[in-house]
This record gives sequence, C-alpha cells and structure tokens, in this order.
Amino acid sequence: MPSPRVLVLRSPGANCDEETAEAFRLAGAVAERVHVNRLLENPALLEDFQALCVPGGFSYGDDISAGRVLGNQVRLKLSDPLKRFRDDGKLVLGVCNGFQVLVKTGLLDLDDDAGPLATLTWNDHGRYEARWVHVKATPGDCVFLKGIEQIEMPIAHAEGNIAVRDAAALDTLTSGGRIVLRYTGADGGEPNGFPENPNGATANAAGLTDSTGRVLGLMPHPERFLFATQHPQWTRKKAAGGFDPHGDGDGLRLFRNAVAYFG
Repeated sequence: MPSPRVLVLRSPGANCDEETAEAFRLAGAVAERVHVNRLLENPALLEDFQALCVPGGFSYGDDISAGRVLGNQVRLKLSDPLKRFRDDGKLVLGVCNGFQVLVKTGLLDLDDDAGPLATLTWNDHGRYEARWVHVKATPGDCVFLKGIEQIEMPIAHAEGNIAVRDAAALDTLTSGGRIVLRYTGADGGEPNGFPENPNGATANAAGLTDSTGRVLGLMPHPERFLFATQHPQWTRKKAAGGFDPHGDGDGLRLFRNAVAYFG
C-alpha cells in the first residue's frame, strides 16, 4: 500500500506545522505543508490527500478569539469541499488552535436545532497555561485513539476550556461517545481540579470527535511528545529504571493510528 498523504494546513501565526508534518512522516505518511491561501485558491488540492491536519499555534494572532479568523475562512469558503473530504472516509485532525478552528467550521458536528452543543472558551483562571497533563482515552470509533487508554502530553493554550451548553447537551455528547479524551490525575483517577484539569473544561473534556470517529479535535499537543526524551522528567525516569530513553513518546501513537487506518 502506498503511504497516505497528509495535508498540514499552514496559516499566518500557526507555529506547529513543521513538527506536526514530521510526526506524520515518522508514522509513515507523506506530509506536505500547504498554505491556506493555496487551498482557498484551489480547493481541489484536497483530492490529492487522505488526511488533513490543522496544527496548533496562534492563527492570525488569535485576533477576535482563538482560531476564529481561520475558522471563518474555512467555513465560508471551504465548507463543502471539506465535508466531502470527511464523507469520503478521510481523516481530519485539529490540535489546540486547530481544534478551535474545527469547532468554528462545523466539521465536528457540534450543532443541533438549539445551536452549538459546545464551544471553546477562556481557561477558568483567565490566563495562558502551559504544562504537561495526563489524559484518559475512551476511543469508541475514534480512529486516532485506537488502543489508547492513558497518555501524557503537554498543553499550551489560553482558550482551551471545553464549555458545554447545558446538561442536555452534555448528555448528548456523552451518550454519543463524543468526549474521547478527559483530563485525569497522574494515577488515572478523577482530576483534583486545577492543575490536573488545566482549564476548567466541563466533564474534564480534553478532546472531541465527530459522529464518524474520523474527525478529532484535542487541546493537548501530541506532536510535542514524539520521543521519550521530550518528557520533562525523562532523566528521572531513566534513573528509576524501566525507562527506554530511545523509545517513542505517547503522542506518536495518534499519528501511527492515522497511518494504520489506511493500511
């Protein structure tokens, strides 16, 4: 089987496209960084790819709100091509700012007759937050999380609080298996507030999938933990024994799952 081709979307202010493309390459894909202006000029470029990733960073400086400018560009000018892309059985990943973009485009199927089921808003403490977090996965049909139960990754965001409209909306997301990543304590149990839940997200949600399981948006950065030595405590873990400093980081598993989907 030929390697799947991945389009990593570039935009002004996004700053994680290089490492995201490298993550897909390490997983066995062919990744190409494509500027949003090229895609706006020629949406047919999507036909050459099997997966799309909107990476993290600060697209358009997060003016107005995080991901809104890029999200509006995509929603207004690329909505139909991207829905066809998804409906053709292809994959879409949005990381951090990319997650914020996906929320604003409709690709995550977060709308019902009463409006959005959920959105992303400011962290509870109102500040930018950067730290490592533990997350628990309940993959269901989510392609990217197949076989994953508990992983550790870094977060870096100011507007990562997944806020749900009301109790009925939360029930819809929960019963539909849409909340596929949740913040936990280091032992995998319920987080004890901040900082284990770093932003105050409802139901400790860290990532959402669409109804097909082929679209994933998450706040943690898997592309920042591709190698064991990227963990901030890797030397302590090595000294304690049972740790391979030449091993993979947890985040690489998501990208390998994406590639394996096309195998």
